[in-house]
Amino acid sequence: MRLLPDEDTNCAIGEVIFEPNCRNNWHTHPSNQILIVTEGIGYYQEEGFSIQQIKVGDVINVLPGIKHWHGATPNGRFIHYAVSINTEKGMVDWLDPVTDEQYNSIKIQ
Repeated sequence: MRLLPDEDTNCAIGEVIFEPNCRNNWHTHPSNQILIVTEGIGYYQEEGFSIQQIKVGDVINVLPGIKHWHGATPNGRFIHYAVSINTEKGMVDWLDPVTDEQYNSIKIQ
């Protein structure tokens, strides 16, 4: 599912599906991005902070310019809606891949 911005709607909404062990690259957004977890358990990390587990019902408000990544755990599929607002400022600035070392650095609490 995907909703693209138009002259009346200043946001984009997409359902993002990550298979086990899949993650996106480090990236930033020129405006807020809101993540709404709908299935599974995933990972979310902002640069300089530990990886956080996120689960169904969690909502993450990623502030503009925050370098981060998100994706599935090694053992399960993970789905979230991504809401990008103020799309006239742009959508996403893709950066370096998340390394295996970074991805595997989670410390379960």
